[in-house]
Amino acid sequence: MKPIPLAIVEDDPIIRESLRTFLGDDPQFELVYTAVSMEDFIQTLQDNPRITPAVMLLDIQLPGQSGIQGIPLIKKLRPEVDIIMLTTFEESDKIFAALCAGACSYLSKRVSLVTIRDAVLTVHRGGSYMSPSIARKVVEHFAPIPKKEDGPLTSRQQEIVDCIVNGLSYKMTADKLGISLDTVRTHIKHIYQVLEINSKGELIKRSLDKRRD
Repeated sequence: MKPIPLAIVEDDPIIRESLRTFLGDDPQFELVYTAVSMEDFIQTLQDNPRITPAVMLLDIQLPGQSGIQGIPLIKKLRPEVDIIMLTTFEESDKIFAALCAGACSYLSKRVSLVTIRDAVLTVHRGGSYMSPSIARKVVEHFAPIPKKEDGPLTSRQQEIVDCIVNGLSYKMTADKLGISLDTVRTHIKHIYQVLEINSKGELIKRSLDKRRD
């Protein structure tokens, strides 16, 4: 079988080298290009029409232009390439932004190199591949969990409230829940609107009062 032309865009040197070594040594793949930024990769595609990856592993959080921003540019230059997002972000908004932009799969960096290899093979055969935790978020998006009867907040919003009440900062809350700081702030804004409050103090007082009831 002809090796699968594969490209990698990853700025973390350890992860990039691990992928390049593991997949580059596998005869099933031909590593056609490895880049550290989206700008570098796009420029290479423009300058070298012979570089035509069939599948690529693309990080979201890159220096300069993000992976999600780069997807339309990549698809414009190489419409046939299948893009697998490889990232630490497992937030619903980023997952769907990547998929809507043209990515066909979304993998957590927590998965093994063997799993990444299997994902590339699956995608090249016409399939799609997602980490279990990410696949669950996709399923939950199309089958939303009904609101809890005991309150107006979603389960995620309640998790954030619990973290704040327990003394965690916004950053600590983001780290604990595996989401970005901006996402925490967005949730806090919505929580204030739903509960019709204006400060963290009111949020904590209201939550403690509810626990006493």
